Amino acid sequence: MALQSSGVAFRKILSHFPEELSLAFAYGSGVYRQAGPSSDQKNAMLDFVFTVDDPVAWHSKNLKKNWNHYSFLKVLGSKFITTVQNNYGAGVYYNPLILCDGRLIKYGVISTRILIEDLLNWNNLYIAGRLHKPVKIVAMNENVALRSALDKNLKSAVTAAFLMLPESFSEEDLFIEIAGLSYSGDFRMVVGEDKKKVLNIVKPNIVHFRELYGNILQENPQVVYKIQQGRLEIDKSPEGQFTQLMTLPKTLQQQINHIMDPPGKNRDVEETLLQLAHDPDCADVVRLGLSAIVRPSSIRQSTKGIFTAGMKKSLIYSSLKLHKMWKGWLWKTS
Repeated sequence: MALQSSGVAFRKILSHFPEELSLAFAYGSGVYRQAGPSSDQKNAMLDFVFTVDDPVAWHSKNLKKNWNHYSFLKVLGSKFITTVQNNYGAGVYYNPLILCDGRLIKYGVISTRILIEDLLNWNNLYIAGRLHKPVKIVAMNENVALRSALDKNLKSAVTAAFLMLPESFSEEDLFIEIAGLSYSGDFRMVVGEDKKKVLNIVKPNIVHFRELYGNILQENPQVVYKIQQGRLEIDKSPEGQFTQLMTLPKTLQQQINHIMDPPGKNRDVEETLLQLAHDPDCADVVRLGLSAIVRPSSIRQSTKGIFTAGMKKSLIYSSLKLHKMWKGWLWKTS
């Protein structure tokens, strides 16, 4: 369950930052209980993402309020910080290991425009991937385009998961597949993140995943959702798979086309997807397409963290991640 009275606690933390946010959400083990070594919710670092329409103006105000949150890049000003935020990594600027209201927090700042593009197209599948899993919305304005993109991102997650699952499967199977989409090819799953992370996220939070995806599953014409049994059946015919492939986000379609298209052929995406719909290895190709998006964006974002967090904080943060992975290994073998 989400922490009791967490809404008030999160809004108190938000009061320490400039107010101009189109979306603010908290995520991770500090918000929703996880199994395994991340089960200590009270001492877990709280992770936030702040979405802002004007990053230059927002960072300018935040530098005045919270100068000590930033690394050495702060001396170069809010325009430079925004350039680093938008043009490198996955379009998000993180300040980690901040003590706020007695809690250790990490917060990322992303522009509304870049988030909407990621939600619709899966350019990086970084913050869009965070939003495949249950999060605690702390603040949100009436941005119709953003709300629509958030909904499309969830529908895309369901479609991608369907393509990698058999004809019949459980709710848990589906939610594990969805939660794992943004970890496909992520190098941190080899170094830094607990290998059983996806399972630990899903198992204690089935009810929250159900809240997030229940309506989408019930309204999807390609699925039979047996809610009482917690089972689903999908159309795995070539026609059914082609329909699913055609509704995938644009960047994933392009990556699939790149994987499938032999040199010199230059086929259009639709032709490639039609061929893949008949291919018994369809699931593997979709997974490779996801990896081709996630791997480079996760590497670039982690490299960027050395500069945005500063060397000292980066070393501390990395050691905490490795300690968590070590705890996970001990937890599994005990």
